[in-house]
Amino acid sequence: MVEAFIKYLESEKRYSKHTVQSYSKDLCDFGHFAFPTTIDKAEKSHIRSFVVALHTAGFSKRSINRKLSALRSFYKFAMRVGLLAVDPTLGIDSLKVFAEKQIPFSRDEMDELSGILQGEQVSPLTYMIIELLYQTGIRKSELCDLVLDDWNPSKRELHVTGKGNKQRIVPVGVELAKKLSQYIVEARPESDLKWLLLSPRALKLNQKFVYLQVKNYLSLVSAKTKRSPHMLRHSFATHLLGNGAEISVVKSLLGHSSLASTQVYTHADIEKLKDVFEKSHPRSKK
Repeated sequence: MVEAFIKYLESEKRYSKHTVQSYSKDLCDFGHFAFPTTIDKAEKSHIRSFVVALHTAGFSKRSINRKLSALRSFYKFAMRVGLLAVDPTLGIDSLKVFAEKQIPFSRDEMDELSGILQGEQVSPLTYMIIELLYQTGIRKSELCDLVLDDWNPSKRELHVTGKGNKQRIVPVGVELAKKLSQYIVEARPESDLKWLLLSPRALKLNQKFVYLQVKNYLSLVSAKTKRSPHMLRHSFATHLLGNGAEISVVKSLLGHSSLASTQVYTHADIEKLKDVFEKSHPRSKK
């Protein structure tokens, strides 16, 4: 049954390889926990005990909820194809998670970082990693998956494959486009590999390598605790919205399927609106 579900995720839902692997691991973890009971024979009590065991082991609420989501998807599939008559996840709620306020990097911080990246001691690869993430808003995984054919220098466009294999086109600024084309010709290691950016060993970029490059250089300009590729994406969206970009445009650039996903980036603009209101409205100080 699990094999059929995995094939369903790959062929019908067209989930990414990484997502399919995560679902598979989550189901495998539950299978080991419930043993000798098989997944198709598991009951609500097994799932509740699984949640308690994960919490006791120190798993975060987000990780536990992700595993619950995988189980819900699996049992929903099993019900739909007639393999099960009862969904054991019914009535089991996700754990409440209070979202942390994500503070983007300021424009001054990003300008300072830009100056550092243009220094002679910074490799062209590091420059491309950080500037592409910040100037296009693409995800870390999307950056690593870019191939040479995804870059159209004449139109200054990147063809990005996002979650669910959804395709989108992301524009690239004039200066960054020039640098990218220069990197391909002069700095990209010679290799038969198709990937747009290659590691110093002429291999496909590793996501951990990208994360460490971003974290190390952001630490030079900011004391914020979160210094990840995702925060560059967060800063990209926040700065666009702050400069007057329509939220629907930002949604398309980020590859979001709904506006609700994009609206998490608007908090900075709300604070800006409050500031303008308090300084401008005649009743604001009363």
